[in-house]
Amino acid sequence: MKMFKTIAFIMVAMTLLLAACGPAATEAPTMAPTEAPALPTEAPTMAPTEAPITRLTCAEPIKIGLITDVTGALAIYGAHILPSFMLGMEYATGAAGSAGDKFDISVTQENDFMLDDCEIQVFVRDDASTPDTTATIARELIDVEGVNILVGTVSSGATATLQGIAAESKIPLIVAPAAANDITGVNFNEYTFRTSRNNYQDAINECAYLTKQYSTFVQIAPDYAFGQGSAAAFRDSCTLDGGTFVVDDIFAPLDTTDFTPYMEQVLNSGAEAYIVTWAGGGFVPLMQAATDLGVTETMALGATFIDNVLMPIWYGNALGSTSGILYHWSAPNNVVNDFLKTEQKARYGTMPDLFGADGMNAAIMLVEGLKSTSGDASGEALIAAFEGMSFEGPKGTVNIRSEDHVAIQDMYILKLVSLTDPDANFYEYVETTRPEPPCLLPESLKARCGSLPYGSLSGQ
Repeated sequence: MKMFKTIAFIMVAMTLLLAACGPAATEAPTMAPTEAPALPTEAPTMAPTEAPITRLTCAEPIKIGLITDVTGALAIYGAHILPSFMLGMEYATGAAGSAGDKFDISVTQENDFMLDDCEIQVFVRDDASTPDTTATIARELIDVEGVNILVGTVSSGATATLQGIAAESKIPLIVAPAAANDITGVNFNEYTFRTSRNNYQDAINECAYLTKQYSTFVQIAPDYAFGQGSAAAFRDSCTLDGGTFVVDDIFAPLDTTDFTPYMEQVLNSGAEAYIVTWAGGGFVPLMQAATDLGVTETMALGATFIDNVLMPIWYGNALGSTSGILYHWSAPNNVVNDFLKTEQKARYGTMPDLFGADGMNAAIMLVEGLKSTSGDASGEALIAAFEGMSFEGPKGTVNIRSEDHVAIQDMYILKLVSLTDPDANFYEYVETTRPEPPCLLPESLKARCGSLPYGSLSGQ
């Protein structure tokens, strides 16, 4: 028994020894913790860099010569241009000029503006609508003051003189407010542009309504470029719209004071309506003769509405009538016109008048041109900038036709409802038109007209 216990003990001990000598238990290999794979790294996003604002600079001041009528026969219209041009310069450059908030030509003939870091000097001169005076002061502005751009003038005859001098001197001319077709017609040169409408635009605007009311017409006009062009345009436009002119057009000298023999011809024509084209003080004796002879009682007056001063004098019996007008402050609805009418009323005490938009448009056009040329005021640079230009003015968008430099612009049909409002709020709005006149360039330049109707609305 004792021997059995001894053997059993030995066997247990050997079993334990064998177990101790066996291979050690193998642990599962420990893996290093695995991180999620990194996402692709994007290039760092840089904040967008705005192009540096380039301010307009010029080595020397840019000089503008503004020529208008202050003391002559058409001074009533020159008074429309001075405030609106200066307000246009302020609007386009962003600040009033050196003359302050209100320009007064009796105090100073210069008004300087800053366009960024470029000085624009405006020199104002009175030509009294006399071509000889226009020529003298234009040459003084060019030769003495050294102007780069001319703006003006009121008389179409004086403007023709100005065109030749501008072209000879290779200086751009922006015409405002002269309206003769010839300016961008037979007298065209590459340096002449305009913000004023031409006779055809008046006629197209007016005839569309006249011919709905009357069928036979006679017309009287002054015997110079403006009147002759207007008569031709009205005859073409109203005839195309179905009207008939029963006699030849009647022309009277611009300085006529007694219109009796001319209005007798109008009365004897037998037409239903007489069309009057006249500018300046001559309209007063013309209408007086019409009244004295009974023309106003037997025939309808077919004429565009005129300036705020003369409307109450000669349209007293026309209340309720509808007609065309190139601009009245109440018609356009845009921020530029809002600026013009608000600021002119506040500073000058009057609302903008008939040619107010022309003056402001001329200022905006020349400033926009200088912006596009980076201040290059050379004729070559500005011609390229002005041709085909579009800009926003008191009448909305103005397009300068590249073919003949005519300013395509809105015009208006209004209904006369009052003549007593102190701010000349005379009208109810009817509609806006946008007349497209024919190209009237001389035969030698006909190729410039391209696809535009040439010579007349029908192109025949």
